[in-house]
Amino acid sequence: MSELLLPVAAVVGGFAILVWGADRFVIGAAATARNLGVSPLIIGLTIVGIGTSAPEILVSAMAAWQGNPALGVGNALGSNITNIGLVLGATALITPLAVRSETLRREYPLMFAIMLFSLVLLMDGEMSRLDGALLICGLVAMVIWMVRLGLRRDHDPMEDEYAQEIPRLATGPALAWLLLGLVLLLGSSRMLVWGAVDIAHAFGISDLVIGLTIVAVGTSLPELAASVMSALRGEPDIAIGNVIGSNMFNLLAVLGLPGLIHPTVLSPAVLDRDYVFMIGLSIALFAMAYGFRGPGRVTRIEGALLLGGYATYLYVLYLDVTSVQSV
Repeated sequence: MSELLLPVAAVVGGFAILVWGADRFVIGAAATARNLGVSPLIIGLTIVGIGTSAPEILVSAMAAWQGNPALGVGNALGSNITNIGLVLGATALITPLAVRSETLRREYPLMFAIMLFSLVLLMDGEMSRLDGALLICGLVAMVIWMVRLGLRRDHDPMEDEYAQEIPRLATGPALAWLLLGLVLLLGSSRMLVWGAVDIAHAFGISDLVIGLTIVAVGTSLPELAASVMSALRGEPDIAIGNVIGSNMFNLLAVLGLPGLIHPTVLSPAVLDRDYVFMIGLSIALFAMAYGFRGPGRVTRIEGALLLGGYATYLYVLYLDVTSVQSV
């Protein structure tokens, strides 16, 4: 077991630096954009959304670059499952989440459209360069749509919440944090991927499963921290908005990069197991939070149900891994 000490240290240290680097990156990018006159809603929908997904994006790209694209695919789908089941489930247990934002009500259908789009691309069992290019094009289109949404004149409660959260820094310090955060993200993602791959191989676990579990939970820590803090500050729209935005960025950027960098054949479990759970949890969140006859609300009981769905997914993964190892 002594040979695992260094990989475990790399994973733990990589996660810690990754989370802190992502936070510095978001602070620097958001403050710089605010100084340039960008509206808080646009900053929240785009820059903050990309920033909280930066760990997944960098880890996925680094994994594909090092010849482990399945880890990147697992990170994309696993992070989405973790965001809804663990992040929002735990957040709603701490404090129920009321949804007032019309912007979020528009984003729910978009999230399902992106899930359907990526599913169609993956139905052939491969992640090709064409698939990756189409997903990245979808990312560009989504960002343009979000910017146009942020430019609408009608007031949205989420804009007030973002305005309170975006830091006020001079442009010089903001750019310094932005660059430092980017450097830390690059270095820590490489450290994390190296350690995770070594641990997976040592225990005979596939890159896909390690991406769906350890890496997905670790790269979702920024979303967990952001959602819990937003909920405690009375900003539930941001708490849910962070997760919805992150999930869309994960399906387009995090899932698309492995295809562009290192095309691969997908494990059948990606569609038969992981995608099914991701869609199921997304439908559950939609039913709870959309608010068909008024403001949506995720109660503590519903948060517990989301956590139960996530625990069920982990148990299914455990059964699949043990059945493969026993063969």
